[in-house]
Amino acid sequence: MKNIFLTLICAAIFCCGCSNKDVRISGKFFGLTAKSVYLEQMTASGQTIIDSVELANDGSYRFLVKNVPQNPSIYNIIYNNERIPLLLSAGENLTVGSMGSVLANYTVSGSKESELLREFNREYIAGMQELNAKIADYAEAGDATRTEIAELYTAKLREIKRNQITFIIKNKSTIAAVYALYQRLPDEKYLVNSESDLIYFRTVADAVSKTYPTSPFVITLRNDVARMEAQTSLLNTVEERDYPDIVADDMYGNPAKLSELEGNVILVDFWAAELGNSNALNADLKSIYEKYESQGFRVYQVSFDTSKAEWIKAVQEQKLPWVSVCDFRGQASPIMGVYNVRSLPSNYLIDRAGRIVGKNLYSDALEQELKKIL
Repeated sequence: MKNIFLTLICAAIFCCGCSNKDVRISGKFFGLTAKSVYLEQMTASGQTIIDSVELANDGSYRFLVKNVPQNPSIYNIIYNNERIPLLLSAGENLTVGSMGSVLANYTVSGSKESELLREFNREYIAGMQELNAKIADYAEAGDATRTEIAELYTAKLREIKRNQITFIIKNKSTIAAVYALYQRLPDEKYLVNSESDLIYFRTVADAVSKTYPTSPFVITLRNDVARMEAQTSLLNTVEERDYPDIVADDMYGNPAKLSELEGNVILVDFWAAELGNSNALNADLKSIYEKYESQGFRVYQVSFDTSKAEWIKAVQEQKLPWVSVCDFRGQASPIMGVYNVRSLPSNYLIDRAGRIVGKNLYSDALEQELKKIL
Protein backbone atom coordinates (compact mmCIF):
# COMPACT_ATOMS: atom_id res chain seq x y z
CA MET A 1 0.00 0.00 0.00
CA LYS A 2 1.29 3.40 -0.91
CA ASN A 3 1.82 4.94 2.49
CA ILE A 4 1.59 8.72 2.23
CA PHE A 5 1.26 8.62 6.04
CA LEU A 6 5.07 8.14 6.11
CA THR A 7 5.53 11.80 5.14
CA LEU A 8 3.53 12.89 8.20
CA ILE A 9 5.39 10.47 10.49
CA CYS A 10 8.85 11.60 9.39
CA ALA A 11 7.93 15.21 10.11
CA ALA A 12 6.29 14.57 13.48
CA ILE A 13 7.21 11.40 15.33
CA PHE A 14 9.18 11.52 18.56
CA CYS A 15 9.07 15.28 18.94
CA CYS A 16 7.94 14.78 22.51
CA GLY A 17 9.62 13.14 25.48
CA CYS A 18 9.46 9.41 26.12
CA SER A 19 7.86 7.52 28.99
CA ASN A 20 9.64 4.78 30.94
CA LYS A 21 6.68 2.45 30.48
CA ASP A 22 7.14 -0.60 28.27
CA VAL A 23 4.98 -2.31 25.66
CA ARG A 24 4.78 -6.07 25.26
CA ILE A 25 3.95 -7.67 21.91
CA SER A 26 3.43 -11.39 21.38
CA GLY A 27 1.56 -13.71 19.06
CA LYS A 28 1.85 -16.48 16.48
CA PHE A 29 2.35 -16.65 12.72
CA PHE A 30 1.24 -19.73 10.76
CA GLY A 31 1.10 -20.94 7.18
CA LEU A 32 4.21 -19.28 5.73
CA THR A 33 7.84 -20.36 5.50
CA ALA A 34 9.47 -17.20 6.95
CA LYS A 35 11.20 -17.91 10.28
CA SER A 36 11.99 -14.42 11.59
CA VAL A 37 9.84 -11.54 12.84
CA TYR A 38 11.13 -7.95 12.90
CA LEU A 39 10.06 -4.88 14.85
CA GLU A 40 10.43 -1.59 13.01
CA GLN A 41 10.25 1.88 14.54
CA MET A 42 9.31 5.03 12.65
CA THR A 43 11.64 7.89 13.50
CA ALA A 44 12.34 11.38 12.19
CA SER A 45 14.95 9.89 9.85
CA GLY A 46 12.75 7.10 8.52
CA GLN A 47 12.27 3.41 9.31
CA THR A 48 14.65 1.54 11.62
CA ILE A 49 14.65 -2.14 12.60
CA ILE A 50 15.02 -2.14 16.40
CA ASP A 51 14.59 -5.85 17.19
CA SER A 52 14.14 -9.27 15.62
CA VAL A 53 13.32 -12.77 16.89
CA GLU A 54 13.11 -16.29 15.50
CA LEU A 55 9.72 -17.95 15.58
CA ALA A 56 9.42 -20.78 18.06
CA ASN A 57 8.39 -24.24 16.82
CA ASP A 58 4.75 -23.37 17.47
CA GLY A 59 5.05 -20.08 15.49
CA SER A 60 5.11 -17.87 18.57
CA TYR A 61 7.27 -14.80 19.23
CA ARG A 62 7.65 -12.00 21.81
CA PHE A 63 8.91 -8.41 21.78
CA LEU A 64 9.52 -6.01 24.65
CA VAL A 65 9.53 -2.35 23.58
CA LYS A 66 11.03 -0.05 26.19
CA ASN A 67 10.29 3.63 26.86
CA VAL A 68 7.27 4.03 24.58
CA PRO A 69 5.61 7.48 24.80
CA GLN A 70 2.14 7.86 26.25
CA ASN A 71 0.96 9.36 22.95
CA PRO A 72 0.51 6.71 20.23
CA SER A 73 3.68 6.13 18.21
CA ILE A 74 4.02 4.21 14.97
CA TYR A 75 5.76 0.83 14.78
CA ASN A 76 5.59 -2.02 12.27
CA ILE A 77 5.72 -5.76 12.79
CA ILE A 78 7.43 -7.20 9.69
CA TYR A 79 6.84 -10.82 8.75
CA ASN A 80 7.35 -12.43 5.35
CA ASN A 81 8.29 -8.97 3.97
CA GLU A 82 4.85 -7.55 4.86
CA ARG A 83 4.29 -4.78 7.41
CA ILE A 84 1.63 -4.72 10.10
CA PRO A 85 1.24 -1.09 11.26
CA LEU A 86 0.78 -0.54 14.99
CA LEU A 87 0.08 2.56 17.06
CA LEU A 88 1.63 1.86 20.44
CA SER A 89 1.11 3.67 23.75
CA ALA A 90 3.01 3.14 27.00
CA GLY A 91 1.92 0.16 29.07
CA GLU A 92 0.03 -1.74 26.36
CA ASN A 93 0.14 -5.52 26.01
CA LEU A 94 -0.62 -6.57 22.41
CA THR A 95 -1.30 -9.85 20.69
CA VAL A 96 -0.51 -9.76 16.96
CA GLY A 97 -0.52 -12.71 14.57
CA SER A 98 -1.83 -14.17 11.33
CA MET A 99 -2.68 -17.34 9.49
CA GLY A 100 -1.32 -17.18 5.95
CA SER A 101 -1.14 -13.83 4.13
CA VAL A 102 -0.20 -11.21 6.71
CA LEU A 103 -1.96 -8.05 5.52
CA ALA A 104 -5.13 -9.89 4.55
CA ASN A 105 -5.44 -12.02 7.67
CA TYR A 106 -3.60 -10.45 10.59
CA THR A 107 -5.34 -9.90 13.93
CA VAL A 108 -4.43 -7.52 16.74
CA SER A 109 -5.77 -6.96 20.24
CA GLY A 110 -4.68 -5.03 23.33
CA SER A 111 -4.29 -1.62 21.65
CA LYS A 112 -7.35 0.45 20.73
CA GLU A 113 -5.51 2.52 18.11
CA SER A 114 -3.86 -0.54 16.52
CA GLU A 115 -7.21 -2.35 16.43
CA LEU A 116 -8.69 0.63 14.58
CA LEU A 117 -5.81 0.50 12.08
CA ARG A 118 -6.66 -3.14 11.45
CA GLU A 119 -10.34 -2.25 10.96
CA PHE A 120 -9.42 0.37 8.38
CA ASN A 121 -6.80 -1.72 6.59
CA ARG A 122 -9.08 -4.76 6.26
CA GLU A 123 -11.47 -2.97 3.89
CA TYR A 124 -8.90 -0.67 2.30
CA ILE A 125 -6.46 -3.42 1.31
CA ALA A 126 -9.23 -5.72 0.10
CA GLY A 127 -10.58 -2.85 -2.00
CA MET A 128 -7.19 -2.20 -3.57
CA GLN A 129 -6.85 -5.87 -4.43
CA GLU A 130 -10.23 -5.76 -6.20
CA LEU A 131 -9.16 -2.69 -8.15
CA ASN A 132 -5.94 -4.39 -9.25
CA ALA A 133 -7.90 -7.45 -10.35
CA LYS A 134 -10.23 -5.29 -12.46
CA ILE A 135 -7.23 -3.56 -14.06
CA ALA A 136 -5.89 -6.99 -15.04
CA ASP A 137 -9.31 -8.03 -16.38
CA TYR A 138 -9.53 -4.83 -18.41
CA ALA A 139 -6.15 -5.44 -20.03
CA GLU A 140 -7.19 -8.92 -21.18
CA ALA A 141 -10.81 -8.12 -22.09
CA GLY A 142 -12.21 -7.45 -25.51
CA ASP A 143 -13.85 -4.19 -26.52
CA ALA A 144 -17.33 -5.58 -25.79
CA THR A 145 -16.69 -6.01 -22.06
CA ARG A 146 -14.20 -3.24 -21.33
CA THR A 147 -16.90 -0.61 -20.76
CA GLU A 148 -18.58 -2.83 -18.17
CA ILE A 149 -15.27 -3.49 -16.38
CA ALA A 150 -14.45 0.23 -16.37
CA GLU A 151 -17.83 0.99 -14.79
CA LEU A 152 -17.28 -1.68 -12.12
CA TYR A 153 -13.84 -0.23 -11.42
CA THR A 154 -15.26 3.28 -10.97
CA ALA A 155 -18.02 2.00 -8.69
CA LYS A 156 -15.51 0.15 -6.51
CA LEU A 157 -13.25 3.19 -6.36
CA ARG A 158 -16.14 5.32 -5.08
CA GLU A 159 -17.09 2.66 -2.54
CA ILE A 160 -13.55 2.56 -1.14
CA LYS A 161 -13.49 6.33 -0.76
CA ARG A 162 -16.92 6.37 0.89
CA ASN A 163 -15.77 3.76 3.40
CA GLN A 164 -12.55 5.68 4.01
CA ILE A 165 -14.41 8.91 4.74
CA THR A 166 -16.91 7.08 6.96
CA PHE A 167 -14.05 5.62 9.01
CA ILE A 168 -12.35 9.01 9.32
CA ILE A 169 -15.47 10.79 10.56
CA LYS A 170 -16.50 7.95 12.88
CA ASN A 171 -13.05 7.83 14.51
CA LYS A 172 -12.02 11.47 14.03
CA SER A 173 -10.55 11.81 17.54
CA THR A 174 -8.01 8.99 17.03
CA ILE A 175 -4.54 8.79 15.51
CA ALA A 176 -5.92 5.93 13.36
CA ALA A 177 -8.12 8.52 11.65
CA VAL A 178 -5.01 10.60 10.92
CA TYR A 179 -3.45 7.50 9.36
CA ALA A 180 -6.57 6.90 7.24
CA LEU A 181 -6.65 10.56 6.24
CA TYR A 182 -3.31 10.24 4.44
CA GLN A 183 -3.95 7.00 2.54
CA ARG A 184 -4.29 7.38 -1.23
CA LEU A 185 -5.22 4.94 -3.93
CA PRO A 186 -2.84 4.61 -6.92
CA ASP A 187 -2.73 7.80 -9.02
CA GLU A 188 -5.08 9.59 -6.58
CA LYS A 189 -3.75 12.90 -5.25
CA TYR A 190 -6.75 13.81 -3.12
CA LEU A 191 -9.11 12.00 -0.79
CA VAL A 192 -12.01 13.79 -2.52
CA ASN A 193 -10.76 17.10 -3.95
CA SER A 194 -8.63 19.98 -2.70
CA GLU A 195 -11.47 21.90 -1.01
CA SER A 196 -13.23 18.88 0.53
CA ASP A 197 -9.93 17.44 1.76
CA LEU A 198 -9.40 20.62 3.76
CA ILE A 199 -12.71 20.06 5.55
CA TYR A 200 -11.76 16.53 6.60
CA PHE A 201 -8.23 17.54 7.62
CA ARG A 202 -9.60 20.37 9.76
CA THR A 203 -12.28 18.13 11.33
CA VAL A 204 -9.73 15.49 12.37
CA ALA A 205 -7.22 18.10 13.57
CA ASP A 206 -9.82 19.71 15.85
CA ALA A 207 -11.02 16.37 17.26
CA VAL A 208 -7.68 14.61 17.77
CA SER A 209 -6.13 17.67 19.43
CA LYS A 210 -8.66 17.19 22.26
CA THR A 211 -7.83 13.49 22.66
CA TYR A 212 -4.05 13.82 22.35
CA PRO A 213 -3.24 17.52 22.93
CA THR A 214 0.52 16.90 23.23
CA SER A 215 0.85 14.50 20.30
CA PRO A 216 3.39 15.54 17.64
CA PHE A 217 0.90 14.31 15.02
CA VAL A 218 -1.41 17.18 16.00
CA ILE A 219 1.29 19.77 15.29
CA THR A 220 2.03 18.38 11.85
CA LEU A 221 -1.66 18.00 11.01
CA ARG A 222 -2.30 21.62 12.03
CA ASN A 223 0.58 22.72 9.78
CA ASP A 224 -0.93 20.82 6.85
CA VAL A 225 -4.31 22.45 7.49
CA ALA A 226 -2.66 25.90 7.46
CA ARG A 227 -0.84 25.08 4.22
CA MET A 228 -4.04 23.83 2.55
CA GLU A 229 -5.96 26.91 3.69
CA ALA A 230 -3.30 29.19 2.25
CA GLN A 231 -3.27 27.25 -1.02
CA THR A 232 -7.07 27.38 -1.28
CA SER A 233 -6.93 31.13 -0.67
CA LEU A 234 -4.48 31.51 -3.55
CA LEU A 235 -6.60 29.39 -5.88
CA ASN A 236 -9.65 31.51 -5.09
CA THR A 237 -7.84 34.58 -6.45
CA VAL A 238 -7.66 33.18 -9.98
CA GLU A 239 -11.02 34.81 -10.79
CA GLU A 240 -11.26 35.53 -14.51
CA ARG A 241 -7.55 35.65 -15.26
CA ASP A 242 -5.71 32.63 -16.60
CA TYR A 243 -3.08 32.54 -13.88
CA PRO A 244 -3.21 32.31 -10.06
CA ASP A 245 -2.60 35.64 -8.41
CA ILE A 246 0.14 35.96 -5.78
CA VAL A 247 0.30 38.29 -2.80
CA ALA A 248 3.51 38.18 -0.77
CA ASP A 249 5.70 40.63 1.13
CA ASP A 250 8.67 42.44 -0.36
CA MET A 251 11.90 43.00 1.60
CA TYR A 252 10.35 45.94 3.42
CA GLY A 253 7.37 43.89 4.59
CA ASN A 254 4.94 45.51 2.16
CA PRO A 255 2.48 43.22 0.31
CA ALA A 256 3.11 43.10 -3.44
CA LYS A 257 0.44 41.68 -5.74
CA LEU A 258 1.27 39.98 -9.03
CA SER A 259 -1.97 41.18 -10.64
CA GLU A 260 -0.91 44.81 -10.10
CA LEU A 261 1.45 44.29 -13.05
CA GLU A 262 -1.40 43.30 -15.41
CA GLY A 263 -1.31 44.89 -18.85
CA ASN A 264 2.42 44.23 -19.11
CA VAL A 265 4.30 41.15 -20.22
CA ILE A 266 5.25 39.51 -16.90
CA LEU A 267 7.88 36.94 -16.08
CA VAL A 268 6.96 35.16 -12.84
CA ASP A 269 10.34 33.87 -11.74
CA PHE A 270 10.93 31.33 -8.94
CA TRP A 271 14.32 31.00 -7.25
CA ALA A 272 16.12 30.68 -3.90
CA ALA A 273 19.24 32.59 -2.89
CA GLU A 274 20.27 29.78 -0.57
CA LEU A 275 20.79 27.44 -3.54
CA GLY A 276 23.84 29.53 -4.50
CA ASN A 277 23.22 29.55 -8.27
CA SER A 278 21.34 32.84 -8.56
CA ASN A 279 24.10 35.31 -9.46
CA ALA A 280 24.59 34.28 -13.08
CA LEU A 281 20.88 33.70 -13.74
CA ASN A 282 19.85 37.04 -12.25
CA ALA A 283 22.64 38.86 -14.07
CA ASP A 284 21.41 37.45 -17.38
CA LEU A 285 17.80 38.34 -16.52
CA LYS A 286 18.82 41.88 -15.54
CA SER A 287 20.37 42.36 -18.96
CA ILE A 288 17.12 41.32 -20.67
CA TYR A 289 14.99 43.32 -18.22
CA GLU A 290 16.91 46.54 -18.85
CA LYS A 291 16.56 46.00 -22.60
CA TYR A 292 12.78 45.45 -22.64
CA GLU A 293 11.47 47.25 -19.55
CA SER A 294 10.56 50.36 -21.55
CA GLN A 295 8.43 48.19 -23.85
CA GLY A 296 6.32 46.84 -20.99
CA PHE A 297 8.33 43.89 -19.71
CA ARG A 298 8.08 43.26 -15.94
CA VAL A 299 9.50 40.65 -13.56
CA TYR A 300 7.76 39.38 -10.43
CA GLN A 301 10.35 37.26 -8.65
CA VAL A 302 9.33 34.82 -5.89
CA SER A 303 11.97 33.46 -3.54
CA PHE A 304 11.54 30.13 -1.74
CA ASP A 305 14.20 30.97 0.83
CA THR A 306 13.71 30.29 4.53
CA SER A 307 16.28 32.82 5.77
CA LYS A 308 15.11 36.42 5.51
CA ALA A 309 18.63 37.75 6.05
CA GLU A 310 20.13 35.61 3.28
CA TRP A 311 17.38 36.56 0.83
CA ILE A 312 17.58 40.32 1.52
CA LYS A 313 21.36 40.21 1.28
CA ALA A 314 21.15 38.58 -2.17
CA VAL A 315 18.52 41.06 -3.43
CA GLN A 316 20.59 44.02 -2.27
CA GLU A 317 23.99 42.74 -3.39
CA GLN A 318 22.69 41.78 -6.83
CA LYS A 319 20.73 45.07 -7.07
CA LEU A 320 17.63 43.38 -8.44
CA PRO A 321 15.45 46.08 -10.05
CA TRP A 322 12.12 44.24 -10.17
CA VAL A 323 9.48 43.13 -7.67
CA SER A 324 11.01 40.61 -5.24
CA VAL A 325 8.86 38.76 -2.69
CA CYS A 326 9.23 35.87 -0.24
CA ASP A 327 7.04 34.16 2.39
CA PHE A 328 9.98 32.27 4.02
CA ARG A 329 8.18 28.90 4.00
CA GLY A 330 10.66 27.32 1.63
CA GLN A 331 9.28 24.26 -0.15
CA ALA A 332 6.21 24.35 2.12
CA SER A 333 5.09 27.59 0.47
CA PRO A 334 1.57 27.29 -1.02
CA ILE A 335 2.81 29.32 -3.99
CA MET A 336 5.02 26.41 -4.99
CA GLY A 337 2.01 24.09 -5.01
CA VAL A 338 -0.33 26.44 -6.89
CA TYR A 339 2.22 27.00 -9.67
CA ASN A 340 3.34 23.35 -9.67
CA VAL A 341 6.99 24.29 -9.14
CA ARG A 342 8.94 21.02 -9.14
CA SER A 343 12.48 22.43 -9.22
CA LEU A 344 14.38 25.69 -8.97
CA PRO A 345 14.94 27.88 -10.86
CA SER A 346 11.63 27.94 -12.75
CA ASN A 347 9.48 30.59 -14.42
CA TYR A 348 6.27 31.37 -16.32
CA LEU A 349 5.78 34.07 -18.96
CA ILE A 350 2.40 35.87 -18.99
CA ASP A 351 1.33 38.05 -21.94
CA ARG A 352 -0.57 41.34 -21.81
CA ALA A 353 -3.93 39.53 -21.91
CA GLY A 354 -3.06 37.54 -18.77
CA ARG A 355 -2.40 34.25 -20.56
CA ILE A 356 0.52 31.98 -19.69
CA VAL A 357 2.45 31.69 -22.96
CA GLY A 358 5.75 30.14 -21.89
CA LYS A 359 7.49 28.19 -19.16
CA ASN A 360 11.13 27.89 -18.07
CA LEU A 361 12.43 30.40 -20.61
CA TYR A 362 15.96 31.63 -20.04
CA SER A 363 18.56 33.71 -21.88
CA ASP A 364 18.10 33.61 -25.68
CA ALA A 365 14.85 31.62 -25.46
CA LEU A 366 13.30 34.26 -23.21
CA GLU A 367 14.50 37.11 -25.39
CA GLN A 368 13.16 35.51 -28.57
CA GLU A 369 9.73 35.09 -26.95
CA LEU A 370 9.73 38.69 -25.75
CA LYS A 371 10.53 39.91 -29.27
CA LYS A 372 7.50 38.05 -30.62
CA ILE A 373 5.16 39.36 -27.92
CA LEU A 374 6.41 42.94 -27.65
